[in-house]
Amino acid sequence: MKGFAVKHGRFFLLLAAAFFGGLVGGILSDQALSVKSVQAQKPNGVNAEEFLLLDAGGKARAGLGLDANGEVGLILTSKDGSRTLTLSPDDRSAIKLVERGGRVLWGAP
Repeated sequence: MKGFAVKHGRFFLLLAAAFFGGLVGGILSDQALSVKSVQAQKPNGVNAEEFLLLDAGGKARAGLGLDANGEVGLILTSKDGSRTLTLSPDDRSAIKLVERGGRVLWGAP
């Protein structure tokens, strides 16, 4: 019976070592491999490079965002997509109403 108790004790020692080793390994891997969240985001704010407003069909009707040059702009598109109103303080014409072909219908500096 004494041999059984020794083997039984070693089993529990091995089981405890495996449990604590897995626990410590899990904690260390979480610390080493976890992606840190962005600290600039406020608790009641949303940070993004682009916001899109989609209609029921999934078509973008309005957008607020940055272009490839980092210039900010607001774009509103008519229901049929034939006209686009853009507002961009970085553009030469701050406000433009453009038809589908690219012709400027109206603009203001």
